[in-house]
Order: sequence, then C-alpha cells, then structure tokens
Amino acid sequence: MLKNEKAVVVFSGGQDSTTCLFWAMKQFGEVEAVTFDYGQRHAREIECAKDIARELGIKHTILDMSLLGQLTQNALTRSDIAIEQKDGELPSTFVDGRNHLFLSFAAVLAKGIGAKHIVTGVCETDFSGYPDCRDVFVKSLNVTLNLAMDYEFVIHTPLMWIDKAETWKLADEVGAFDFVRERTLTCYNGVIGDGCGECPACKLRKAGLNKYLLERQGADKP
Repeated sequence: MLKNEKAVVVFSGGQDSTTCLFWAMKQFGEVEAVTFDYGQRHAREIECAKDIARELGIKHTILDMSLLGQLTQNALTRSDIAIEQKDGELPSTFVDGRNHLFLSFAAVLAKGIGAKHIVTGVCETDFSGYPDCRDVFVKSLNVTLNLAMDYEFVIHTPLMWIDKAETWKLADEVGAFDFVRERTLTCYNGVIGDGCGECPACKLRKAGLNKYLLERQGADKP
C-alpha cells in the first residue's frame, strides 16, 4: 500500500508541481519536497515554493544547483536572452540537463530518507519540445538510477499524458483547485497566480484553465 510509503516531490511552486504535491499527499503516507536553486531569473519561485511547503506542513529541502546556471545559456537563467522558439530549435526556455540532474539529486535525497518514490510534474502532452519531459526519458532514467544506486526507485509522473485542462481537473479532484490557481507561480515574468498573461507559460496555463472551466460548467448543467 502506498499509504505506508514515503515520497519525494520535485517541487518548483508552479501549477504542475503543486498539483503533483497535493496528489502525492493523497497517495503516500509521508511526503517531502525538494526545490532546486539553479540561478533562475526569479528568486520569487524559491520563495513561493517555501511558502507553499510551509503552509502545507511539508518538510522542504532547497538544494543549491547554481552550477547548472553557470553552464547553460537559456532564457530562464539569463535576463538578456529573449523567451522565444525559432523554427527547428528548442525553446530558449529549455535548460539543458535540468530534469536529468533534478531527478538524480532527488533520488539521492530519497534514498537518504528511506523513500523509493519520486514524483515529478513533467508532461509529454505539453512538453513544448523539451526532450527531458518525455516518458521515454523518465523511464530510461528510472532504470539508470536503480542500477547506479542499487535501489528500487519508482518515478511517478501523474501529468505525463494529460493536457493543461486535465491538469486543472486533477487539481480540482485532489481539492487544490483554488490553491493552485491563487498561490502558484508558473509565469516566466514572476507574477504569482494568473500571471502576466503574455509569456508562453501563462498563455498555456490560461488556455487550459478556460477549457477546464467550460467543461466543468457543462458537466454541472442538468
């Protein structure tokens, strides 16, 4: 039974990872969260994650991954790089090695506390060309981590095959809809809640929200 198990949630304070945190709290008996400080443009992301974890009573670890910000050139760590996607190229927001490293360090933390379950909010449906959000990558890394650490990790990806509207639905199902809408930070420009409305992350979030609200309204009609 998962209720007797521990889990570590890779947590940024955004819509997806917060939904996964609430999901994990329903699934597992003990849940911890880990956030990575990799030199992202908005330190507010770290503060948002801290505030949410504190409010939910979740033990929260913040790891210094500033080396990643030193190695990569992307729009999430460099304010002088525009948020864009050119034809045939990955989006400028893609951070090379991010999910690979985050999941690997989450695994080290998990093993140290006797947890074998790792939860991440990566999603192939909305992966925007990010290769490290693909199911094949996660499954491959799961095998690699088990071999490398002689352990039986299970990486859970509750959002992998659902779109943003379905992610809002999941948040609703785990009793977190209003919390996720009002308290999370998805916006590339650092605006909590509904965000700036202009960046790609906000547009994707808003489109999913509007779609879900229409579906919920239709379902509520007699």
